Amino acid sequence: MSGPAFRRLAASVTVGTALAATSGCTVPIDAVAGVSVTADGRLLGVMMVCGHRLDGATLYVDGADADRQVTVGEWTAGRRLTAGLTTWALDAPPAGWTATKPLAPLTTGTTYTLYGWTEDNTSSSSSVSFTLADRDRLAPGRVRYEAVSDSGDESAMTVPTAEFKARACQGM
Repeated sequence: MSGPAFRRLAASVTVGTALAATSGCTVPIDAVAGVSVTADGRLLGVMMVCGHRLDGATLYVDGADADRQVTVGEWTAGRRLTAGLTTWALDAPPAGWTATKPLAPLTTGTTYTLYGWTEDNTSSSSSVSFTLADRDRLAPGRVRYEAVSDSGDESAMTVPTAEFKARACQGM
């Protein structure tokens, strides 16, 4: 192979490798999902939109096949959720929300995951996982969410709503 042809091939491989390394298959995360409860114990979805917007949220469980998820509930906001805090009852969404898949009964021992999304996949929220036991430990005015440390480790945290609102978007 001649020198110029080899350099072109090497440059093509380098560019291809760089593109593969920098392109991702995930939607950018621009919001933080959480869960809370009402005074009478009803489950609330909580979203802190940090920048752009969200259009709705989905609650799911992982299916038996690693590539499949089972949707347990899905909600679409009547108006796009923009920067700030939003909550809604998952079993009976308020005016301005549509249950595109009404909440199915939740069962003991199952881990549920809630996340927010946009219809055009331009952004999403982080997700929060919980069981019914986790829900039962929640108190009104407190939010369970997945916090990310400076080293990138995730851990479930339960904090007052005001603290969630103040801290959830830090580092995004």
